[in-house]
Amino acid sequence: MALIHIGTAGWSIPAALKPQFPVTGTQLEKYAARMNAVEINSSFYGPHQRKTYERWAASVPADFRFSVKLPRDITHERRLQDFAAPLGRFLEEVSGLGEKLGVILVQLPPSLALDPAAAETLFAALSTQAHCAIACEPRHARWFSPEADILLRRHGAARVAADPPRHAEDGMPGGDRRLIYYRWHGSPRIYWSAYGGDRLASLAPALRAAEAEEVWCIFDNTAAGAALDDALGLTAIMSEIGTKARRALY
Repeated sequence: MALIHIGTAGWSIPAALKPQFPVTGTQLEKYAARMNAVEINSSFYGPHQRKTYERWAASVPADFRFSVKLPRDITHERRLQDFAAPLGRFLEEVSGLGEKLGVILVQLPPSLALDPAAAETLFAALSTQAHCAIACEPRHARWFSPEADILLRRHGAARVAADPPRHAEDGMPGGDRRLIYYRWHGSPRIYWSAYGGDRLASLAPALRAAEAEEVWCIFDNTAAGAALDDALGLTAIMSEIGTKARRALY
């Protein structure tokens, strides 16, 4: 079975859920007591010093993993052009996470169509320099093509399975299938809607049955605090499924 990581975009703990977490420690330490992964989105908007990443890595358990979003300077402003200097700075900073750096997430703007040459250059650089798994969340229709899928696979990059999907293939994993990376943004109201028990229960079997080395499920429906409740719910469902599977062996 694949190694499964469940978490949220950021480690905010809504007031209603605080009784389920430790009383003492930093917010990240409290969060990591219950969850085994988190997605750092703040790196998209601005840099963090290497020592900040080192402090975060030191404050979580050994099996905890971080996903870090590539800066928008590379994806949205430079649009995958002339990125060598900012990419080098970013990779040096996030190397402070050490072995707890699990994934670098490349989120592309909806207006950025597939430019094979530019994409080839970026993902080739990431595959040789990042020393971790790579996930890409494209949002332009031209990225959902056999050509794009082959390009991502060639460089060991997984295509995110997003909800709600913008295109027919957007809700399904693509690219390198050694990593499957789900990003659930909230549906029907993006960033706001909670998924709840029935939707989570429908996702859980797919996570467990995935033929991959690692599966990530990140909840990004943070606007009203639903993400962490959904992440806790999915974690509980996965634990129950695992318990039943072990009992069936005896």
